[in-house]
Amino acid sequence: MKRMIMTVVGAALATTGAAAQSSGQSGSHNPVVKDGTAHHVAAPAKGRSSFTEDQAKGRLMKAGYTDITDLKGTRNGAWQGMAMKNGKKMTVTLDYKGNVTAR
Repeated sequence: MKRMIMTVVGAALATTGAAAQSSGQSGSHNPVVKDGTAHHVAAPAKGRSSFTEDQAKGRLMKAGYTDITDLKGTRNGAWQGMAMKNGKKMTVTLDYKGNVTAR
């Protein structure tokens, strides 16, 4: 009887919320961003960013940039500012997909 109850409880847990919690999504909670890594691209994608300024700064830091300053939203919906990488000061842009462009 005890074994039967444990089997029923185990089956119930497997088919309820305990199993539904693994959505398969990893990385960012932003559905536009497919993974947590910052990708470098030739040009930023146009679209309104859902990143806050702090999230944008964190994403740039994750991509290896330091001394990030003057970070502001652009009319194309991206974040743009100045940053250092490998001893060089450059203009960086983070688009709504989390892609980084540096000039």
